[in-house]
Amino acid sequence: MKGLILSGGLGMRLRPLSYAMPKQLVPVANRPVLDYVVENVRRLGVSEIGVVAGDWGPQIAAAMGHERFGAKITYIPQDRPRGLAHCVQVARDFLGQDDFAVWLGDSLLLDGVGEIAAEFTQARPAAQVVVSKVTDPRQFGVAELGPDGSVQRLTEKPGEPRSDLALTGVYFFTPAIHQAVGAIVPSARGELELTDAVQWLLDHGHQVTASRYEGFWQDAGRPADVLACNRRVLAGLAGAIGGQVDGGHIRGQVVVETGATVRRSTLQGPVLIGAGSVVEDSHLGPNVSIGRCCRLAGARLSDSIVLDEAVITAPHLLTGSLIGRGATVGRTSWDAGHRLLLSDHADVTLPTLQAGPRP
Repeated sequence: MKGLILSGGLGMRLRPLSYAMPKQLVPVANRPVLDYVVENVRRLGVSEIGVVAGDWGPQIAAAMGHERFGAKITYIPQDRPRGLAHCVQVARDFLGQDDFAVWLGDSLLLDGVGEIAAEFTQARPAAQVVVSKVTDPRQFGVAELGPDGSVQRLTEKPGEPRSDLALTGVYFFTPAIHQAVGAIVPSARGELELTDAVQWLLDHGHQVTASRYEGFWQDAGRPADVLACNRRVLAGLAGAIGGQVDGGHIRGQVVVETGATVRRSTLQGPVLIGAGSVVEDSHLGPNVSIGRCCRLAGARLSDSIVLDEAVITAPHLLTGSLIGRGATVGRTSWDAGHRLLLSDHADVTLPTLQAGPRP
């Protein structure tokens, strides 16, 4: 079985961060989202992985390389996002006549799907979808199951869902899917939908099954989703102090990587500080990951991700924040007011001014 990871999306919900980097390389606990996906696909026993990428292909290849976790990675270009089924089309030569797993490049199923993959390998239905119960199915592709658990219908982002079982972005296929992908037409939004291709299999008498996933699943497509993933991964880290820590207080699960320096600071775990970073007179945590070669002085952060080489010297509490690569968050006097330099679609929240004397 081969693996096919779909990483050609534009990441519009992660703007402005995704203007500068593909959403699949946004870090969770200092590892790209895509790294977790590749690792999970490799754990299925897959040794050949294709990654469909658009304009960000060279940057993704530079970050991930051509071999990861012992698996060979082939990068497959896509001229522009044309739908998930189109990704299967452009990967046709790579896939050949092999069975394969499809995994969306920003879909994190951190507990793995090894047992589900074994079910597919044994039964070999034309398609096997992985579903999970959600509170608002309108945001996802939705699977309707019969009384015996068989798939009866798939609908992409229905306005009035008839099921609360969402497609997680993980699929298993035999080569039968290639005929289906070639038979469908673009949807109302102009894309070749993978749900339509699976529905075509159903309509033409092919066996399609569904397996329920009960573990942690998050579509890391929005800032809040990325932060949720970060919290989940940080919670599983074992504390380790490899860098230099002088003074201050450390509580809970804290990782200070080799080459990092912490002085006179309070770290309330879970906290991860990347190699080469310097943290002074700061209060970090809980649920904070600091990238590599950052500089923090007098900073206060909780539930946040700071990417490589960022500088934070403002004393204001930052929470629920994503700070981009090389970004600067500085301080100024009270009278100077706030200074903002924002890209398109930025999201900034400022505290309400309180009456009273100025500091």
